[in-house]
Amino acid sequence: MKLDKPVIGGPCWTELGTSDLDGAQRFYHRLFGWRSETDPRQEAGGYTVAHLGDAAVAALAPLYQESQPVAWNVSFLVADADATAAQAEASGATVLVGPMDVFDVGRFVVVLDPTGAAFQLWEARTFPGAGLFNAPGTLGWVELMTRAPERAIAFYRALFGWSVNASPHYTQWGIEGADFGGMVTMDEKFPHEVPAHWLPYFAVADVDESAAKATEAGGSALMEPTTVADGPRIAVLRDPQGAMFGVYRAGDYAD
Repeated sequence: MKLDKPVIGGPCWTELGTSDLDGAQRFYHRLFGWRSETDPRQEAGGYTVAHLGDAAVAALAPLYQESQPVAWNVSFLVADADATAAQAEASGATVLVGPMDVFDVGRFVVVLDPTGAAFQLWEARTFPGAGLFNAPGTLGWVELMTRAPERAIAFYRALFGWSVNASPHYTQWGIEGADFGGMVTMDEKFPHEVPAHWLPYFAVADVDESAAKATEAGGSALMEPTTVADGPRIAVLRDPQGAMFGVYRAGDYAD
């Protein structure tokens, strides 16, 4: 993506809710080289931050509710979490969690958009979000999978002011034209039980090697490595606990 740091309205963080925190740490360490640090405070509930070098790049956490799926979640930076959550509700979204304070680091909301995709709002205090983007092992693109693309465009454009670069095959989201993500329309190829969702993509040096490594570590490839016409080389993977995520060749989304 063309953003290299958290900006208001853009993706700032991604976190995994998993049924096996220890297993997830082992898997992503092997795949991306992440070094994990679990918050020792009891009230943190096992929240674990993954690092590359000194940079915080993602988080892994146990499931906090029985209804919570094993999944990666994407957070977007906002100036006022309460006001943005209220605006989202007025536009047809549902607030699932919050707004709530997270210690002194920020204020947090989980929202279900009008098309059924969950995402998160983050109002930063001491923690603005990921310290590194677009490098191998870090977040570099986010993609909305939805069955109602026109409604999604109207909702996110009004909520965040995103620019929309649409073509017959793919729609890209941006902040003042700096694209950071895209949208795929879920058609009959997607099983009916798969809900609308946001999918994070992590940069890697070699997509084919990463897909093979994920499979060797107990994961699977939902979409084998492929080069998109006039686009990046990508794969969509699933970790051993069932969470989906994408990988792309570092540099392919930079232009």
